[in-house]
Amino acid sequence: MIGSYLKRKMNHMHFRITHLVFGIVILATIIFYSTLNSRQFEIEATRYYDLTANSSEKNLLSQSANTTINTLIQNKLRLRKCGFITFFTNGCGSHKNLSNMFQTLGGFSFLRNESAIKSEIPRNNIQRIVKLSGPMESKPEIIRKQQNPMLNHSTFSKSAVNNVETVIEGVVKTTDIYERGHMNDSGSIKNICPNNGSDINLLILITSAPTHREQRLSIRQSWGHYGIRRDISIGFILGRTQDQRIEDQLSAENYMYSDLIRGNFVDSYKNLTLKTISLLEWTSANCPNATYLLKTDDDMFINVPKLLQFIETHLSHKRSIFGRLAKKWKPIRNKKSKYYVSPEQYFPPVFPPFTTGPAYLMTSDIILDLYNKSLSQTYLKLEDVYTTGIVAQLLNIHRVNIKEFLNRRIAFNQCNIKKSISIHMVKTNEQYDLWKKVSDSSTQCK
Repeated sequence: MIGSYLKRKMNHMHFRITHLVFGIVILATIIFYSTLNSRQFEIEATRYYDLTANSSEKNLLSQSANTTINTLIQNKLRLRKCGFITFFTNGCGSHKNLSNMFQTLGGFSFLRNESAIKSEIPRNNIQRIVKLSGPMESKPEIIRKQQNPMLNHSTFSKSAVNNVETVIEGVVKTTDIYERGHMNDSGSIKNICPNNGSDINLLILITSAPTHREQRLSIRQSWGHYGIRRDISIGFILGRTQDQRIEDQLSAENYMYSDLIRGNFVDSYKNLTLKTISLLEWTSANCPNATYLLKTDDDMFINVPKLLQFIETHLSHKRSIFGRLAKKWKPIRNKKSKYYVSPEQYFPPVFPPFTTGPAYLMTSDIILDLYNKSLSQTYLKLEDVYTTGIVAQLLNIHRVNIKEFLNRRIAFNQCNIKKSISIHMVKTNEQYDLWKKVSDSSTQCK
């Protein structure tokens, strides 16, 4: 009985010694690898670069990434030393940590495939450019040149400043922001105004936006047909764009119709006054002998026969502007309004009488004076107030109210249209219908 007890005791002790030895072996192994790992903390960045030097990924490295890697090659990238605990917690020195390290070099880990690298390089470059360039609006001239390289430097020598809308909100002389000249096309000039307008009784220039191709087409196919007459000429005036696709479309359109006039200004709402000044400049330079100039917009219907009747009865008038006369209009001082005018831009409490912008008729003897005087005044984005009000009053030009210039939308019955010279807010699909009603002589109106 004692022998069996001693035997069990010895077996138990042997079991405990075996476990102890096994534990010591495991512990020694862990300590050995931990110590080995801590001695291998120094890694040359050149090893990874040499590994991929001949691979397809090397060609995908951007210039900025190459600069970063070259710097690391010179200075050697060092990983932090790892102890026993950090080995288990962080996996220091493992392939996972190496992957994270190379991700910090710009995402060129050997664990990524080629397509992933290609997709990330442009995105990272864009972010770097934006960050280094600063706010886009702080560099308007540079940005415009990058966005539309087809525009030469002369186009934006002043326009780079004048077309920044935040500048126009302040006080600035028009001559400082207006860029003279046009994108002169000899075919357009010859088509719109041959012989300097010596045979033209009525020149109609329509302000239009670059993207309003449908509006221009609807006018050409309706009341614009009166432009085939020898004594009437019709053209469209537009500004510049920053979209090369639109520029190409406009070139193709002008090749087809030869009726576009392009001024040196960015086409926008706050540059409408520049558009009108450009219209005056073009007329004085290329069509000075035309008897009358009608300025109108591309959402207007013009009853040309009625307008010609009006001209015949007012041939004795000189230095005059005819249209819908607005009187005692006050500047809007609310900064949130689209029509805000600061006291610094125009101080008096009431605007001088002016003809509203959708359509007005000018005698040709004031065109050059209006153009020159417009350049010397403080810029105002309200083109009708500026041109036919402030500037016209300084030149003592008569502004005459003509009730047939409605400059608003009306009911489209035949007699209403026949009695009107101008109708506003006409859609493209309505132009032909109105022209047909004007041309129909079967209906008699009192």
